[in-house]
Amino acid sequence: MTAEHKQDIRDGSKDSVPIALAYFAVAFSLGIAARAVGMSPLLGYVYSALNFTSTGEYAGFQLMAEHASLVAVFVMTLVVNARYILMGAALSQRIPVGSPFWHRFIYAQSITDEIFAVSIHRTKPLTIWYSLAAILPANIGWSAGTALGLSMGNILPERLVMALGVALFGLFIGIIIPPAKENHTVLAIIAVSFALSFLFAKVPPMSHLSSGNRIILLTILIAGAAAALFPVEEDEFALEETLEPSESEVPHE
Repeated sequence: MTAEHKQDIRDGSKDSVPIALAYFAVAFSLGIAARAVGMSPLLGYVYSALNFTSTGEYAGFQLMAEHASLVAVFVMTLVVNARYILMGAALSQRIPVGSPFWHRFIYAQSITDEIFAVSIHRTKPLTIWYSLAAILPANIGWSAGTALGLSMGNILPERLVMALGVALFGLFIGIIIPPAKENHTVLAIIAVSFALSFLFAKVPPMSHLSSGNRIILLTILIAGAAAALFPVEEDEFALEETLEPSESEVPHE
């Protein structure tokens, strides 16, 4: 292992520690929610390790509680995690040319909002050593938090368990509030989403659908309409020049 690889590992570990701590706290609340579907701590750990996303996991728990089909679970996971396709496309421009398939698989499998953020803002080229060092602590923190939440949920007082269960909704609110404050279009879309979600839950025939199917339908309809009515200009996604690696830093085959 070269000195450059060791530095990448140190950089990835340093970036991952605060993410891992935050993930542990959030995943603890997710583990509380997982108790409703009768999941064991070991299964919860494996589930979180493989399905590395809070929205996808929570949606999956909802569908499990409703005894939904595997097809519904698959479609739900695909829809709520669709944003990772865009993140993966962006990261694909930062990895070394000629990276083997298993490197690309690790990059793709382990994308989360926070891992994407620290990876895309890295001034050096993205390497497998940096990514592994950033991913592993965060994944362990996330999975361990879920498992501990499942274990402690059977010990803690019922009122405290209910309070911790609400914390997960606080995470979702914390995700949508900052962009809503900065962009009035996003704020309007969020308001429309809340209103339609309420109507779909109360007005037939939509109210006869399961909550999972309603989420899938609303996500596709609202996201599709927003993309058509309010397209985002390409330059809004452009990386700043300071983030582009210099020619001397670009890995060679």
